[in-house]
Amino acid sequence: MAKIKGEIVVDRERCKGCEVCTTACPTNTIGMSKEVNGKGYHFAMMISDTCIGCASCAMICPDGVITVYKAKIEE
Repeated sequence: MAKIKGEIVVDRERCKGCEVCTTACPTNTIGMSKEVNGKGYHFAMMISDTCIGCASCAMICPDGVITVYKAKIEE
């Protein structure tokens, strides 16, 4: 049975740091950066490799700055 491995990419300059994605993530893959973007916001980023590609973060993001990629991993 193949597993799904996910990865997110966040548009750092458009992220306003609302943290809604961090609460929507069932695997606690997303956290906030210690750095700030050009607007002075701490942006969301992938902090662990536990992403399952569910795309909950992308669906709930009010600004649509998260892209989710999925890959099948054969066991």
